[in-house]
Amino acid sequence: MADARSKRTEAYRADLPEKMEALVAYAPGDYRLEEVDTPRAGEGEIVIKVEACGVCAGDLKSYHGAPSFWGGAGTEPYIKAPMIPGHEFIGYIVETGENVDDYAHHGDTGFEVGDRVISEQIVPRWNDLFSTTGRYWMDEQHDLYGFQNNVNGGFAQYMKFPKEAINYRLPPEIPTEKAVLVEPYSCSKHGVDRAQITNEDVVVISGVGVIGLGMVGFAKRRNPKRLIVLDLNERRLEMAKAFGADEVLNPSKVDVVKHIKEQTGGYGADIYIEVSGHPASVQQGLEILRKLGRFVEFSVFKDLVEVDWSIISDRKELDVLGGHLGPYCYRPTIEWIADGSLPTEDVVTHKLPLKEWKKGFEMVDTATDSIKVILAANEEFLS
Repeated sequence: MADARSKRTEAYRADLPEKMEALVAYAPGDYRLEEVDTPRAGEGEIVIKVEACGVCAGDLKSYHGAPSFWGGAGTEPYIKAPMIPGHEFIGYIVETGENVDDYAHHGDTGFEVGDRVISEQIVPRWNDLFSTTGRYWMDEQHDLYGFQNNVNGGFAQYMKFPKEAINYRLPPEIPTEKAVLVEPYSCSKHGVDRAQITNEDVVVISGVGVIGLGMVGFAKRRNPKRLIVLDLNERRLEMAKAFGADEVLNPSKVDVVKHIKEQTGGYGADIYIEVSGHPASVQQGLEILRKLGRFVEFSVFKDLVEVDWSIISDRKELDVLGGHLGPYCYRPTIEWIADGSLPTEDVVTHKLPLKEWKKGFEMVDTATDSIKVILAANEEFLS
């Protein structure tokens, strides 16, 4: 193991180029492939050569100008442009600054050039109410890789982990198409943790994109009484079934509210996890749940959602919980992807060079032939 690590160190010990290729976001719909300065590591910082970066539905919503990212409806802009998008990245360390271990936070230590690494998508400030009480993922100063220009993302040849980052090693033997799932699957774990599933619960997961598919694997580990998955895409439903769902339903073909209530003696499901990002799924979930049920919302919506809030209060007295990012979830997710405990087969459907980013975005946008698309500016990692 030590010899292998030494060889990786030598392989990645090289002078960094002054310039690199990167996708730069200026405004909604105004994304440009450009040559920009290569980041360098200051004190406590790490620079990686990006192996791959997944295209997330959030990247598409940002590209299309969702108010939740660019501001609108009374909200401040979340994006600080120009910036380099991409938050589902993995890579190899090519440069470290001084005293990296002094800024380890909750992450690993002892990093060396050549280590394969990942960084949690949030970059906290570590000095506000939430960080100082262990809830760093909700920091008021909420920097997220690939959305602000002080924490540029992975649609580039190189990227920098600032000293505030939370970094972990990745086993070198995990294939790229599995390792790149650590970030979205960590989100999956947090959403399932929020749901507090027991073996007596009928659980419904609505939407099986990558995070939803990851939730199927994590929910199955909790041994629910019945796990039901909803989606409009038949291919994704087939994958959810293969990943452990007891039943899969297409709401365009089945009255899912009626069906699930018939299965539960007229009561409804105990837990509903909404991860589709479609407004209709929210109202659907409120109707599917039994009285005193639990609703977990894990989506980022393009537009504001209107529902009948009287269902939450007067009619059913529901518990409604949000879910955000994947705090404290990276280590178990890395371990369970590495040992095969979590199903990952065929989730990554396309690997493209960064120069084909428009094609990749379109694939994710239409979602007809793709599930997870990954981009790589360093094309040697695509082979």
